[in-house]
Amino acid sequence: MLKHLLSSFFCLCLTWSAIGQAITRLDNSKITTAALDAKIQQLMRAAQVHGLAVAVFNQNQPVYQKTFGYKNALTKEPLTPTTNIYGASLSKAVFAVLVMKLVEEGKLDLDKPLQSYLPKPIYTYTPATKWHDHYQDLKQDTLYQKITARMCLAHTSGFPNWRWDLPDEKLRPLFTPGLQYSYSGEGLVYLQVVLEKLLAQSLEEMMRQKVFGPAGMVNSSYTWQPRFEKDYSLGHQANGTPYQKDKDNEARAASTLETTLQDYTLFTQAVLQNKLLKPATTKAMFRPQIRIRSVQQLGPLRLRDSTANDGIQLSYGLGWVLLQSPYGTGAFKEGHGDGFQHYSILFPETGTGILLMGNSDNTESIFKELLEYAIKDSYTPWYWENYIPYTQK
Repeated sequence: MLKHLLSSFFCLCLTWSAIGQAITRLDNSKITTAALDAKIQQLMRAAQVHGLAVAVFNQNQPVYQKTFGYKNALTKEPLTPTTNIYGASLSKAVFAVLVMKLVEEGKLDLDKPLQSYLPKPIYTYTPATKWHDHYQDLKQDTLYQKITARMCLAHTSGFPNWRWDLPDEKLRPLFTPGLQYSYSGEGLVYLQVVLEKLLAQSLEEMMRQKVFGPAGMVNSSYTWQPRFEKDYSLGHQANGTPYQKDKDNEARAASTLETTLQDYTLFTQAVLQNKLLKPATTKAMFRPQIRIRSVQQLGPLRLRDSTANDGIQLSYGLGWVLLQSPYGTGAFKEGHGDGFQHYSILFPETGTGILLMGNSDNTESIFKELLEYAIKDSYTPWYWENYIPYTQK
């Protein structure tokens, strides 16, 4: 059954626009769009990737935007550029742009402790969500009072990735905020909750006003919307079995973005063209805040240091991971959830970038080879991201 699906779905390659017949890579070499089509199909077939959405950028413009395969491998419904896709941690990059917009407008200071924006301790507020704004466990803590927006965006808040990662599931900083890097969805959500109280607006309202509306992202939201029902993708296990779609998430800045290839392409273009932020603000967002020396981003190896990524000066900026290359800074963000695996990297100094959005647990296994082929990106720290190629599994 799976072999039949994989052999038949490669005819389902949907094109948004035939903008051009050639793609210019980082080293100024060129490939045709037909060659990239063939490479994507070959990799998907070899690694059993069920659906993939791809956009490539040259000179700050999308020059390639296509979808391959299925949004549901069992029903054989094709994935399209307007199919809803769960964005996972791509959510964080979009949220970072919102935060930097608020900084531009003078509504937020990156270095002012977030607790100081509130008239009373955050743990005294009555929770309004199922769990993510429950801060009662901070009542006996003093370290959290040091946390700033900069620390949240740069993942130096001290919070764990998620509170349930701790044995007692009680949220608290694990080290003095600002001193070291440790990936944290909780840090982004804490910043979100403070902003919601400070501005008396929900995350969704702020996003519509500051990001979604200006960028033209008409099919994006941090919560499931009824209009998504007509066309959405399921995530797939490695064997092709679909996961059940999660539609009851409350809006969380770190993880609940629902979007499409078309919308996230518009977001990427808006970032590259400084349509959402002033050029100086974008540069500040892409300025290194703290060096990263962990062996891997997540998992047990996050606790071990290595010099493996010293050559690219791996670091965190404000909401984006950064590397240094012969072509300037590379700003990237990944997304990873059950059945959904995504990656985006931009090289602002050349206007080159790529967006990959997959709906299979196998997707990350083709990222290394696809990045190198599509845009000559051999700089992405694939082992740090745990993007183990399918040929090595």
